[in-house]
Amino acid sequence: MNVLSIKNLCKSYESFNLNNVSFDIKKGTIMGFIGRNGAGKTTTLKSILNFVHPDSGEILFFGKSFSENEFEIKQKLGFVSGGIDYYSKKKLRTITNVTRRFYKSWDEKAYDEYLKLFKLNDNKNADQLSAGMRVKYSLALALSHNAELLILDEPTSGLDPVSRDDLLDIFLTLCDKGITILFSTHITSDLEKCADTITYIKNGTIIASTDINTFTSKYKLVELTKEQLTDHIKPVLIGYKRSKSGYTAIINTEDSKKINVKCSDADLESIMIHIEKE
Repeated sequence: MNVLSIKNLCKSYESFNLNNVSFDIKKGTIMGFIGRNGAGKTTTLKSILNFVHPDSGEILFFGKSFSENEFEIKQKLGFVSGGIDYYSKKKLRTITNVTRRFYKSWDEKAYDEYLKLFKLNDNKNADQLSAGMRVKYSLALALSHNAELLILDEPTSGLDPVSRDDLLDIFLTLCDKGITILFSTHITSDLEKCADTITYIKNGTIIASTDINTFTSKYKLVELTKEQLTDHIKPVLIGYKRSKSGYTAIINTEDSKKINVKCSDADLESIMIHIEKE
């Protein structure tokens, strides 16, 4: 079952366009939404949630049109942004009291349990929380109204490695409970720890949407000396760039069998760096 289906989503600005963005997310999975800064990740998420109005396209949540069932669908959604900024001098319990009024299925018992799980004290002011704790508080609010789909916009951005790893463990636990997660990030190493699938956007266009292992297996990382970087080999290289010992590039796995240079498995970060060089 697809929890979210997006078909031919378009949004035009003076200097940027989303071009027929399409992808699907299955229930109980984690999808990483990747691309460099400015590629269109946040614009896509805001268009999906109607924070900005898309020019065209179809958005289905739980098989229902978002435009026709927005209130009902938003009861099942949780949105978390790494850059979220609450009223800094307000106590968390005050913010929670306002938030709970918007949700028919608010679960006070679940809220208390998530406060304990995330080690949150709702008697604190928002400005007393670290960046990681603010994200956890956002998650607590989303999960306390029984959100079935979490849409996360750069939730680990700016966090230290330990705090990021703690959040990834939480995401995996939520996924085990059947909660679906769309996780926008440019920190590709996070996705290799938790994502089932990835959708890659470049300059407003989706260039891949598939199982993460299927995507990475399509490429090999190539290391070349200056002498090996010949006109004969350049046509099969993707995004070659300088390195400490010469040059690196990625290459289609099938093409790697045809050349006599050192190849190794490519991770998401290597693939993204070299594709963006094209």
